Amino acid sequence: MDEPDTVAILDHVLGPDSGTEEDQETSVTCADIEENSARCSKPPFLCLRPVTVEPVLFFSTFSIALQGPLFTQYLWDRISEEVGYNSSRRSDCNSSQAIDPLQKEVETLVAHWNLYISLGGLSLGLLVVPFLGSWSDKAGRRPLLIIPSLGLALETLVYLVVIYMRLPVGYFLLGRMISGISGDFNCILASSFAYIADISDQTSRTFRVAILESCLGLSGMLASIIGGQWMRTQGYLAPCWLVLFARLASALYSYLFVGESVLIDPSVRLLSTSHHKALWKLYSTGGSQSTGCFHKYKLWLYSFCFFVVVAVHSGCRELYVLFELSSPLCWGSELIGYASAALHMAYLSSLLGLKLMTRCLEDSWVALVGLLSNITGLLVFTAANTTPLMFTGYGMLVFFMMTTPVIRSKLSKLVDPSEQGALFASIACVETLCAMVGSSVFNSLFPATLHFMKGFPFLFGAIILVIPACVISTLKYLDQRRRAVT
Repeated sequence: MDEPDTVAILDHVLGPDSGTEEDQETSVTCADIEENSARCSKPPFLCLRPVTVEPVLFFSTFSIALQGPLFTQYLWDRISEEVGYNSSRRSDCNSSQAIDPLQKEVETLVAHWNLYISLGGLSLGLLVVPFLGSWSDKAGRRPLLIIPSLGLALETLVYLVVIYMRLPVGYFLLGRMISGISGDFNCILASSFAYIADISDQTSRTFRVAILESCLGLSGMLASIIGGQWMRTQGYLAPCWLVLFARLASALYSYLFVGESVLIDPSVRLLSTSHHKALWKLYSTGGSQSTGCFHKYKLWLYSFCFFVVVAVHSGCRELYVLFELSSPLCWGSELIGYASAALHMAYLSSLLGLKLMTRCLEDSWVALVGLLSNITGLLVFTAANTTPLMFTGYGMLVFFMMTTPVIRSKLSKLVDPSEQGALFASIACVETLCAMVGSSVFNSLFPATLHFMKGFPFLFGAIILVIPACVISTLKYLDQRRRAVT
């Protein structure tokens, strides 16, 4: 990954002056903790060099990837039992037969509960994450590694109680709200990238960030394979206990081995409106580097492209398991695990593709290749009625994660270094809104279109992605024209 893309990702979680020479000179490593106690908060044990926050992100991503498919499958089985639908579903797995009305009812209820539970956590996260992210620049990174991990662990405890006592599925919403109010996984992700930026220099930062990003794909792939096999043999409870242990391990590792990487200001306030004022100024004027209306419009248009792409990613991801559970596929937990692993493999292949393509292509072309990969995969899912065709769709998604880093990079180039914090604070809010809108639209669209086209939400997502492709192409053409004139 080239330096501009890396800076774009890092600026998402860093403050306005994160790229200055002064910060680079004062950044410390875990080995400096004892010598600079005023800057770093010493953990009970020294850091395991060169490993720092990588295990935290690995454990957290592992737990998210393991719990997601299990949760949807549990909802399917519980609701199937409540409405009297045969949960084995094998007799209905024939595309030439009419779909059982009870199956449609189960699909509708599962999609709706997915929507309610997702919105419960995401709506709270939208309020909490901006404050916690800004607070960590002066209060430290460690709290934003520990607190969200404990919140996720409490969420899993609630899920275990619901499964053990067979409580109504509405209690899952309580667990999701606990996770949302503690910052959720987004805080862990942001703090991990910020920590790596704090302790690395310009020469090693790209490699360290690439290693951190690879944790997302590797842990997700491992969790998907383990979860599918384990649930098939031992049910839901054993994998859920592993999710709990992984989240507690993340919090424990953060407390024991991760030293603080920023100067702690005891007077820092958690609740402040200063970042909201900075966001308003940035998007109303186009920033300090604004050269006119075109500059401001580019800022808005690239932000819009980012919103559309991430919303489609979030919405479709919630439907994959539900689509695979029902006829004509009727997959079991093992195949669902393999499919989830294939989806997470795209994180690694996209990272490799981005590294190679940026050597010979401009950023805009790389983003368009990523959108083309995403659109092709969704079109295959639209017509997927067999297992090989479904896995072909996952194969088409090989580069679908290349688009968002490029858009972040382009946004970061449009604003002044002193405005990077405000810019990526807004992107953090946009990402939460994307998850909310994507979950609402796609989970509502799926049951509403079952009667005429089961894969319609994927077709809808593919059509929507044409919009950012057109916007990026147009902006690239206009930039070329402006450079030719000048």
